[in-house]
Amino acid sequence: MAIEHRRLGKHGVLVSNLCLGTMNFGWHTSEEESFAIMDRALELGINFFDTADVYGGNGGQQGDTEIILGNWFALGEGRRDAVVLASKVYNPVNRKENRREPNTDTRNLSAMKIKKHCEGSLRRLQTDWIDLYQMHHIDRDCPWDETWQAFDSLVKQGKIVYVGSSNFAGWDIATACQEASRRNLMGLVSEQSIYHLNNRMVELEVNPACKHYGLGLIPWSPLGGGLLGGALGKIEGGRRMSENFLKQVEANREKLERYEALCKDMGEEPATVALAWLLHNPIVTAPIIGPRTLEQLESALRATEISLDEEVLTKLDDIFPGPGGEAPKAYAW
Repeated sequence: MAIEHRRLGKHGVLVSNLCLGTMNFGWHTSEEESFAIMDRALELGINFFDTADVYGGNGGQQGDTEIILGNWFALGEGRRDAVVLASKVYNPVNRKENRREPNTDTRNLSAMKIKKHCEGSLRRLQTDWIDLYQMHHIDRDCPWDETWQAFDSLVKQGKIVYVGSSNFAGWDIATACQEASRRNLMGLVSEQSIYHLNNRMVELEVNPACKHYGLGLIPWSPLGGGLLGGALGKIEGGRRMSENFLKQVEANREKLERYEALCKDMGEEPATVALAWLLHNPIVTAPIIGPRTLEQLESALRATEISLDEEVLTKLDDIFPGPGGEAPKAYAW
């Protein structure tokens, strides 16, 4: 096992180089098994847990995932203090006990929504504070004066420690950081973005923005929704897949055939190589793994133990060429 603890970008907090994503908790994974996964993650050294106010499902409600985490924290024995806890705000959270309210039941980053949704997350999580409170998406219609004032108020109240972004464009990151600097605020510490071998668009402008402003990059969907997790082999083995997933496989079959053959030659699982490729990038702090089972959690650890040599990296670039580097040189000069 080679779990390491890294600074989140240029900032002082130390987080594990794998982040435990909890979106499956309460949806594909029962509370009991979710507890077992979180306990094992801590044993393995994974201290970075990511959730969101809208996660839940499987006949339940949005917010149920935070409730599962809160019930686990309530077991005590230092669980809450051991975790760097990340959650998010932006989307509506519709729970049966709530009366629908237009200011908070729409997608936005108004001061009212940020305050109310933070309070709701704290109740469900059974904690006094959230370590990393992330904007789940950009809201370009809300002025930064309002948004940064809301986050600054929560920091001063001790309800959040750091602010991060998710699904921001490069220029959104730059704008947010500059607006925070004008107010003498710490600003963004991280960006959570889709990033994997088969989707490298963030290399154009998001990655350079994170590097320039010292943000930690937290890739979500590091296996491309399962495409990079040995999809062809699983289909050939009789695994049932959704029609939409099968269409994605067919659209990428040539690349996946070459990729899975390369992984076989290396003697590694495709999912392991996909995670290891992200960990090779110094801008990346921690890919988000979203295990449904203990077995999936354990298997993800292998990615922290292997290094990819230049020959393998060149072959991966040939299979998944990406956008050609950073803008503007990727498309101009």
